[in-house]
Amino acid sequence: MKTLLLSAVFAITCFTSAHTMAATAMFAGGCFWCVEKDFEALEGVSDVVSGFTGGTSTNPTYNGDHRGHYEAVQITYDPNVVSYEQLLDHFWVNHDPFDARGQFCDKGMEYLSAIFVANDSERALAETSREQVVKRFPGQEVVTPILDASTFYPIKGNESYHQDFYKKSPVRYKAYRYGCGRDKRLRAIWGEDATV
Repeated sequence: MKTLLLSAVFAITCFTSAHTMAATAMFAGGCFWCVEKDFEALEGVSDVVSGFTGGTSTNPTYNGDHRGHYEAVQITYDPNVVSYEQLLDHFWVNHDPFDARGQFCDKGMEYLSAIFVANDSERALAETSREQVVKRFPGQEVVTPILDASTFYPIKGNESYHQDFYKKSPVRYKAYRYGCGRDKRLRAIWGEDATV
């Protein structure tokens, strides 16, 4: 009986520990197919979900009303493996912080870049990271804003094919990414720091 009780306590502790180590972050960096793939490559990231945030319309859809929303990703990560600062560093080198019209070949409100912060700690870290980018590129205007997090609407239903698109349709994904000039532009901006 004692062994059974100890096993139950151990199982509950492991379950609780595993769940308390998960944190989330939200970023917009243009096409969510690409941002999703870029972040899923990071150790410590357990899930990246494509969706919309930042707008006022409820239940936005890809083919329907998503006015005012950004294409964004919600990242679930283990802060004991990858820190929020590391996520920020990865975000910067995987988007164009100077494009006020969108990202790469995609233009329009939904393709703008942004960091969505959930609390004062994230805001402080995001502002510090942004200041570092501003200092690195003194002759250019960094337009990526830091915004308060709002409701995140994951892509779902008959539009779920957008989730993990790079895995489900690798040929189409690679053709899109190459044709959009994403990696070429990232290398031009970030040089060896680009993770493409």
